[in-house]
Amino acid sequence: MNRRIRTRVVLAATAVAVVAGTFTAGVGAARAGDDRGHRGKATEREIAGLFDQWNAALRSGDPGRVAERYAEDAVLLPTASPTIRTNRAEIADYFEHFLRKKPRGEKLRSVITVLDADSAIDAGLYRFHLTDPRTGATKPVDARYTYEYEKRGGKWLIVNHHSSVLPAEG
Repeated sequence: MNRRIRTRVVLAATAVAVVAGTFTAGVGAARAGDDRGHRGKATEREIAGLFDQWNAALRSGDPGRVAERYAEDAVLLPTASPTIRTNRAEIADYFEHFLRKKPRGEKLRSVITVLDADSAIDAGLYRFHLTDPRTGATKPVDARYTYEYEKRGGKWLIVNHHSSVLPAEG
């Protein structure tokens, strides 16, 4: 082989090695990015714990503390009101009235779906123990629920909450 051909072969082989190395590094970086996304995904246990935090806020008796669990633009379709609440002030207003019944919630059945690192849904059945402010009598109320959560600014917030009294079997 003459010198000119040998130089071209060496340059071509070098170019192929550089392109292959760049491609391999790019694929490795993309996979690393994917792995980080999966590691950052919430666990079902973490999402289940959000209900416990919400329930603790209920037990505080402070409607503002409960409303802080919701995003500013959250939607609440509450159990004990026909009015749809579409912001934190309206949500706090609902809880101001609801908290007079000293609610204590417990989950009966929960189905949690973690959608990605920043969103999840918890749907199921819960029971509230409500106290009549006039008589002091406590009664259980079973309801269906759906919480849609989003992580905003590093904090899990409720963006949509639907709750309705469990209908009798038909």
